Amino acid sequence: MLGCEGGPRLLYGLTLASGMVECLCFAGVLFGYASLVFVLKEDGYFSQLCVNVTHTNDTLINTDCSGQDEQFSLVFTVASFLNNFLSLPNGFLFDRFGTMLTRLLGICLYTTGTLLVAFSSAEYSILLFPALSCIAVGGIILLLTNMQVGNLFAGRRSTIITLYNGAFDSSSAVFLITKVLYEQEISLQSSFFVLSICSIMHLLRTFLLMPRTHIPYPLPEYYTYGVGFGKANTYNVEEFEATRTAMMPKEELTGTDDTTPQSENESEAKLSGKAASFRSCVLSWFFLWHLLWLSIMQLRHYLFIGTLNPMLNRLADNNPTLVSQYTNAFAFTQLFGVLCAPWNGLIIDRHKGRPLAPGETEREADLRSSSLSLFLTSLQCLLFSVCASSPLLPLQYLTFILQVLNRSFLFGGNAAFISIAFPACHFGKLYGLVMSLSAVVSLLQYPCFALVEGALDGDPFFVNIVLILLTLLVFIHPLYVFIHCRRLACQRKDTQTIAAQGSNF
Repeated sequence: MLGCEGGPRLLYGLTLASGMVECLCFAGVLFGYASLVFVLKEDGYFSQLCVNVTHTNDTLINTDCSGQDEQFSLVFTVASFLNNFLSLPNGFLFDRFGTMLTRLLGICLYTTGTLLVAFSSAEYSILLFPALSCIAVGGIILLLTNMQVGNLFAGRRSTIITLYNGAFDSSSAVFLITKVLYEQEISLQSSFFVLSICSIMHLLRTFLLMPRTHIPYPLPEYYTYGVGFGKANTYNVEEFEATRTAMMPKEELTGTDDTTPQSENESEAKLSGKAASFRSCVLSWFFLWHLLWLSIMQLRHYLFIGTLNPMLNRLADNNPTLVSQYTNAFAFTQLFGVLCAPWNGLIIDRHKGRPLAPGETEREADLRSSSLSLFLTSLQCLLFSVCASSPLLPLQYLTFILQVLNRSFLFGGNAAFISIAFPACHFGKLYGLVMSLSAVVSLLQYPCFALVEGALDGDPFFVNIVLILLTLLVFIHPLYVFIHCRRLACQRKDTQTIAAQGSNF
């Protein structure tokens, strides 16, 4: 029954559904930036950077808007960087102070960003920098606090985490809706006023359908939260994880029943052990290879999204009708991220409900399943990079499909792997750290764009070749996880063989 036995299933279901709506409609709107740029150009944002260029025959005059394109690229670079880099302090804030305070900060930032866009104009184009940065950071906080909802459904934990990340990807289609409404003469400012008003829904969900602290994993029986259920049974995740780690062997020997609801004070009193340290997690090969895996693929995606509009202009010979058509196609494909992402979770959770091999732990089984997910994600990114490097405009339809498939696998798989490979008490910090460090790498997207527009005279061929070669490095991570699991299996088999031989004597 998806791990809900003994708990208020209606509450869990409402939390899951409302979190889905929140991620789908708000959290990741930044990544629909290509649709927003189309509208911003129509409204004349940064248009002062366009210059008229007269050719040598003095009769043909073209408008060069490369400066405008660079400024739009810089807006996205700054916003996407802060989206990831501030995940580290956000993760510490989430682990230290819990869900409610973290969400209130995220809602405040998100509302500030939408209001800044609502009050902006072509004369105040500079407001796009703080506006989109606030929207990006507020959105990732909403996602961060929602991913713990997977703990309510133990049997489908990874599936729900990836589902939320897929909804986060699909929310980029919100800017497509903004673009379509703009073409129906509904102003950009009106659309963002509506997004600002929707923050009331986020506040209601924070107080009614989310815990004050955290949702522990594994989930204790009769666990409740929210003001609608009286005095909620709240837990401190770090203490709960440490207690679970220390008590697990004793429970098997003594049959201790630890499923009754307990308060935070009771949990602290039972504290008798300690989970793996944060430092040891960060210095592990799992974390380092995972960081490389995420950083390279994220750079490839961010560069593609941030430069999509100028790329389409180049391939379509500046035909605005074609550019609008392909921009709409790209934004429409983003809707399917929410359908693609759960497949990755199902791949990771495919062993759930099956008996484990003798001596195999649940974590080892999860890791073994995740190696296939990591490999498929790497393969998708390689195919996406190859298609994105093609100068054929019709082929970009396939590129859009591969991009949304890979991106939904990438970010959902990232969160799922961290939740599997490391203790739950460090999830917020490790998720924030890996996102922050990968954000530093993502800053390369702006110099790459400047290099293409400058020294390479608008031809991205050599930059694309370098990115394809870098993508080959991401296959190291799934290979390492696979070899690690094989080594554990061999050690387990050897131990059982020795034990069997000893029993014969």
